[in-house]
Amino acid sequence: MINEPLERLRAAARRTRELALKRAGTGLGHQDADDDVGTIGTDAALGFDPFPLLEALHHHGVRAVVIGQVAGIMHGSAELTGDLDLLWDGAPAHAPALAAAFTSVNAQLFDEKGNPVATRPDFFLRPKVQFTSPGAGGDCCTPALPWGDLRVRGFLDRAITAVDPGGLEVHYVSRKDLIRMRRAIGRPKDLRRADELDSSASDRRGSPPTSDSAGDRQWD
Repeated sequence: MINEPLERLRAAARRTRELALKRAGTGLGHQDADDDVGTIGTDAALGFDPFPLLEALHHHGVRAVVIGQVAGIMHGSAELTGDLDLLWDGAPAHAPALAAAFTSVNAQLFDEKGNPVATRPDFFLRPKVQFTSPGAGGDCCTPALPWGDLRVRGFLDRAITAVDPGGLEVHYVSRKDLIRMRRAIGRPKDLRRADELDSSASDRRGSPPTSDSAGDRQWD
């Protein structure tokens, strides 16, 4: 029975890698993901392992909060993903540590047009940067990104921290705030996942925890 958020994520990442190895390459990256299927249907799922970057963030003292479907998995979602999305406060004083963490895992950053750029602290001050690394790619965002009516800076304050036996700390958005994000974005996969999180929250209020089934669904 898998009850811990980080163990759920490890199991889901293993399942993602297994599924990706069984199919031909697509030539698609995480930015090309279908609005319904998601990044599990792209080459971003090949070798997916968010832990090297999460460990680097922890090692460098960066409080970046996991959002997107990795956070969904940590809350018990059964849908798989091939990318890692992050939210941090965008404070210039914190940018050097963030850049050092990304550099330590040989991450590559990209501008809005998809052109590679140097992994410098000032580039992280943009509302959103795209990145790839040997284990995971995704988006690294700040509250300056247009989020509609959402006040996402408060999401940082309400984030949950998961700690594994080795001391790794991973911060991830609360279930309630993740549902708000999902409904605000409004793509088919976001609405489906918001409904799933809503449903699982209701189930947990009415019954004891059950085992995670992260390997049974094959969406991003």
